[in-house]
Formats: sequence, structure tokens, C-alpha cells
Amino acid sequence: MSTALIIGASRGIGHEMARQYRADGWRVIATARQPDDVAALARLGAEAHQLDVNDVESLAGLGWKLDDEKVDTAWLVAGVYGPRHAGFPTQQEFDEVMHTNVLAAMRLLPIVGLLVANTRGKLAVLSSRMGSIGERSNPEGSLYRASKAALNSVLADAALTWGQQGATCLSFHPGWVQTDMGGAGAALTVEESVTALRATLAQADASQNGAFLNYDGTPIPW
Repeated sequence: MSTALIIGASRGIGHEMARQYRADGWRVIATARQPDDVAALARLGAEAHQLDVNDVESLAGLGWKLDDEKVDTAWLVAGVYGPRHAGFPTQQEFDEVMHTNVLAAMRLLPIVGLLVANTRGKLAVLSSRMGSIGERSNPEGSLYRASKAALNSVLADAALTWGQQGATCLSFHPGWVQTDMGGAGAALTVEESVTALRATLAQADASQNGAFLNYDGTPIPW
């Protein structure tokens, strides 16, 4: 049985990933921050763990629980948008967004990368097209943009590290999705986005290691 690890599965894209992988017969290990969300994941049949990605002790605990696991596919989904203005962020806003979207990934990927490399599997982070510098056309959500550009950099480093050991590491834009962040008027349902993301990752091979892709597999400029 193949194993999927989903970091940040309390709602939206992460929760739908847990649901779809379980429906397809995968063993699913999933995390959420709140106890009620952990319980909901357990009801889906996932091996659910409580995790605050901004808490070092919580991360260390997850690393201990996952020690010696062999993970075929891992998704780092946890993230926040932060302020929607283009002006200067407050220190609190900056810390929340950068710690959740960037620092957490820098701490998690060394843990997860090894588990995926053990199976020559695949590791993906959920980034955003808004993090692309090459496609930048407006400054809206500048802090979020900066955090996702930084996340892409962290993923590129992970690809260099774990790619040599057999893992394929990718960064994905999930599309404009009907989540709390994307809004009800977004173009894709959560189910449509996750279905496409899973298929694209499943078809990826080592030649794409370190790539930044749209949910449908189309390359996105850095």
C-alpha cells in the first residue's frame, strides 16, 4: 500500500487530498493544528497527528513519530495569506506569514525529504503563481508574494539535496480555487484542483526535479 503524507490537512486543499488519497486506497498520514480537525481526519481513515508548524517542539515530535517511515508522496500544504494590502506589513503580519510559509518549510523539508528519498518518491510544496517574479504584474498581496517566492527557493534547495538521493521535489500553483483564501467565485473547485495536482505529481519524473508547475503541469517562470 502506498503512503501519502499531507502537512496541513485541516480544510480546503489539504483535507481534500487526504480524502482523495484514502478513497483511492492509500495509507494517509495527515496533520492539523486543532484537535477537532485531527479527529475529522481520523474519521476519514487517516493516521492523524496534531501539528503546529510554527512550534519547534511540535515539529520535533512529528519527526520522532515519523522516524523510519517510508513515504511515497508528501505534500506540504500549510500556509497563510496575511494582509491583502501592498503597503508595509506590521512586524506581527510579517512574522506570521514568513514563519508559516517559509520557516516551517525550512524545518519540515529536511524531515520529510529523507522519508521520501527512502522510497525514491515525490515531495511537493503548495506555492502560488503569485510567488513568480517572472510573471509579476501588480504588487497586491506583496507579503504573500514574497513568502511564496522564498518558499520556491527553499524547494529548489530541497530538490538539490534530496534529488541526489532519489526524491523528485516540485513546487505547485494549485490554481484559483474555491477555498477560504480563493473565495467562492474562484475558477476551480477544491476537488478539481486536487484531482489535477495529484495526477500531475504522479506523472512527474526525476527530469522535472526542482520545477515550478501549474496544477495542470504547465511550467511557471520563477
